[in-house]
Amino acid sequence: MISLATLRIAIRALRRNTLRTLLTMLGIIIGVGAVIAMVAIGNGARAQVEAQIASLGQNVVLVLSGNVSRGGFSMGFGSSPSLTREDYDAIRRDVPDIVGASPEVRSFAQIAAGNQNANVQVLGVGDDYLDIRTWPLETGNNFTDVDVRNAGKVALIGATTARILFPDSDPVGQIIRIKSAPFTIVGLLSSKGMSMMGSDQDDVVLVPYTSAMIRLTGATTFRSFSVQAANASLLNSVQEQIIELLRQRHRIGVGRDDDFIVRTQQEISEMATATSRIMTVLLGAIASVSLLVGGIGIMNIMLVSVTERTREIGVRLAVGARGRDILLQFLIEAITLSITCGLLGIALGVGGARLVSAQFGWNTLVSVDSIIKAFAVSVFIGVFFGFYPARKAAQLDPIDALRYE
Repeated sequence: MISLATLRIAIRALRRNTLRTLLTMLGIIIGVGAVIAMVAIGNGARAQVEAQIASLGQNVVLVLSGNVSRGGFSMGFGSSPSLTREDYDAIRRDVPDIVGASPEVRSFAQIAAGNQNANVQVLGVGDDYLDIRTWPLETGNNFTDVDVRNAGKVALIGATTARILFPDSDPVGQIIRIKSAPFTIVGLLSSKGMSMMGSDQDDVVLVPYTSAMIRLTGATTFRSFSVQAANASLLNSVQEQIIELLRQRHRIGVGRDDDFIVRTQQEISEMATATSRIMTVLLGAIASVSLLVGGIGIMNIMLVSVTERTREIGVRLAVGARGRDILLQFLIEAITLSITCGLLGIALGVGGARLVSAQFGWNTLVSVDSIIKAFAVSVFIGVFFGFYPARKAAQLDPIDALRYE
């Protein structure tokens, strides 16, 4: 009953100066809302990157060819084509814990079909590529190992390229010309969407890598391999086996740098999401400044309230109230203020995140964890910044308080 009466007194005191109370609350409300919204934006960005990494496939180990330095500048991995057909065959033959592997031969070419044409990325890949990338077909069939061995003139077409070249017909069975070489479309790929780099993954044509090397690029080496481990627990083992195998094949001595790089899907994901994690932390930290400012506002309003109600405090002390009763009263006022701010801030943050998503098309992800933490911090701020004014009120001398003008 005492606590209920104290709560009523606290609410009545806060309603006594409604405008001042609302202005004080504004800092905490904006702070809580900003933290939730900013963290939601950061989480959404990270989730989008993780989804794009997942589009690479399941349990993938990526093998990239060597690095070239020109004029003291590193050109990056893949700039020196150090991976050979024999390396690819050796990986398929000598690494036991894999279920698929595919090289990649990348090029851009002008593709024509009837009176339509487009400049499209052409990927030369193996027949395991679709399984590795978990990329199903909309219609048609994948090319086979026989097509790869015989450098068959067959192709799989992406959804975007199909809409450009065959806007009103089914592309499967149609003939396209890639650099004047005719290829028969045997399958239509389902839509993949945007890649990590912002490019359209569906604007592509896949052909057997042997066809790409012989008929399109003339290349004799590869820039990369995609290798699929049997399960996630074998990723590190497969990575180590590939590194050891390639070092032996390339005759790389102890202490010498590799002319290739091997990355697991987990490592790629961690590198890709590192930036978004940092962004999330920075956004949350910047927004948290509003909470600190709001806490200072609570302390200020409570100090003003103690000064204005000095005679009231003196009367309560004179009729038998103890110091801890006064302390509890002012603490409840501060906590009531911060809890109300926290609830309104949650509504503002969730609504703001949804508004940003709807207005700008950004992917936002409001997490329960961020809501709980933001609310808990707002309550803590109420207690922390409200304790000093409450303690000051509890320590007032009843005689001095009664004589206060």
